[in-house]
Amino acid sequence: MLKEFKEFAMRGNVMDLAVGVIIGAAFGKIVDSVVNDLIMPLVGMVVGNVDFSNLYVPLSDKITPGLALADARKLGPVFAYGSFLTIVIDFLILAFIIFLLIRGMNRLMRAKADAVDIPPAPTKEEVLLTEIRDALIANSSAQQAATVMTTVSPSEVGNRQIP
Repeated sequence: MLKEFKEFAMRGNVMDLAVGVIIGAAFGKIVDSVVNDLIMPLVGMVVGNVDFSNLYVPLSDKITPGLALADARKLGPVFAYGSFLTIVIDFLILAFIIFLLIRGMNRLMRAKADAVDIPPAPTKEEVLLTEIRDALIANSSAQQAATVMTTVSPSEVGNRQIP
């Protein structure tokens, strides 16, 4: 069983998947930072100096308006729609980047597939060998035709007149 697991784990697809997951996690952190640290502050400034990370609706009477989200969560349940908006924007950016990567890969694969369809021109040796083969076939056909013409069937032998 250990041997089977080792064969499974060492297959190329599993290793590629592991590398993809690790790179994807790191890339997700980069996108998360871009959204939280660069995009959302700009969007908040354009909307009217709004901090999306602290947008929420209190669901308890214990929460006083104006508290930070972390403090409000300590006092009771909150409907944190600002965090949700940030995560949605994070997802959309990540999905768009993945779309662009896959689109580029598909174009490269199509270009590669189109290039493969064109057969390479024959080499000088291949042309020469083809000419030799064709000459041998033509010569063989001519010899067979000459043999058929000179062959006399046994019925013709009895009908021949001797001079």
